Amino acid sequence: MRLVFFGTPRFAQIALERLLQSRHQVAAVVTVPDKLAGRGRKQTPSEVKEFALSKNLEVLQPDKLTDAGFLRRIGEIAAELFAVVAFRILPEKLFALPRHGAINLHASLLPRYRGAAPIERAIIDGASKTGVTTFRIAKSVDTGGILLAREVSIGPYETYEDLYPKLADIGANLLVETIDGLEDGRLSPVPQDDTLASPAPKITPADSPIDWSRPAIAIVNQIRGLAGSADAYTVLDGKRLKILRAALSEQVNGTHVPGEIIAADKSHGLIVASGAGAVRLVEVCLEGKKRMDSNAFLNGVRLSPGVRLISAS
Repeated sequence: MRLVFFGTPRFAQIALERLLQSRHQVAAVVTVPDKLAGRGRKQTPSEVKEFALSKNLEVLQPDKLTDAGFLRRIGEIAAELFAVVAFRILPEKLFALPRHGAINLHASLLPRYRGAAPIERAIIDGASKTGVTTFRIAKSVDTGGILLAREVSIGPYETYEDLYPKLADIGANLLVETIDGLEDGRLSPVPQDDTLASPAPKITPADSPIDWSRPAIAIVNQIRGLAGSADAYTVLDGKRLKILRAALSEQVNGTHVPGEIIAADKSHGLIVASGAGAVRLVEVCLEGKKRMDSNAFLNGVRLSPGVRLISAS
């Protein structure tokens, strides 16, 4: 089948790579305009663009998806199907162009976690499973008929950083399988049950600060869900301390103030009191330093029980 692929981050790049290994033809790739990034504020292309150019694919980067010149070029390409992965919302005048319409690969088991941050939100909520879903694109975001889905378990200490590549790999295979099925006439969309829907809004800076007055399980899930994405953090001596991996701790003796360090040694690890229970910090990154495990961190930073980590806001 002749396709136009829409995508931006690494998650989409993996799907594009898998499509190029399939029987289908990727006629062009649509991605976001280059963005200023890094200390030098250099124009930086998306991961999808870099990969597409390395494969000599035509790349389109419209500022607006309703731009007349862009729509004209898309019409000239005459794709039979649009395949969309981690991209912007497509207007109806665009997604209705191909003969077979447009499909999307989403990193959740729809209708659960509709929105921009399904992986992060599932982990933050403490979900034990998630998955990937392909569906027909409709007017409302993430509401179209489901084509295929694959369930994926979430381990109790698995982070966003761990789950992202796993879902990307499974999702890429599912996308190819979906397009195979559509071309062969084996798939029909199944309507979503809107009563089971839940939101997955975009992660914002307000999601990252750790509030130590919350229960330990909620803090651990926050850390897991943001690790490798926005990164949860606290404040130590006026510097941000990112917490990249954490676990529940059984060591809560006596009364401690939320954020208070209960233990800070190689025998017990780095343990912090919360509103209910305690959190063992497994891997951290102090502002201006490299990420390291808690023992390595304690080798270079002197901490003792009673010191408080501040709930930043």
